[in-house]
Amino acid sequence: MGHADDPCAHCEEMMQPYLDHILSEEEMREAETHLDECEWCRKRYRFEESLRVYVRMAVTEPMPAELKEKLAALRIPLN
Repeated sequence: MGHADDPCAHCEEMMQPYLDHILSEEEMREAETHLDECEWCRKRYRFEESLRVYVRMAVTEPMPAELKEKLAALRIPLN
């Protein structure tokens, strides 16, 4: 089944590039049109957008020293 048969599969494929704002203007319009019409993909988009916000926040928070020590203890030497 190709993208012509499953516009949601095509939207899924374009989701990350859409969120990264690296699609062409035509592709952006195509994605936005589908998101306007498809509740399922719109929910998926909102989830992905929220996940990105969460990840950005998580990487800016300092890691507790105890956690750093525990993670360092788990390291496997590369020989």
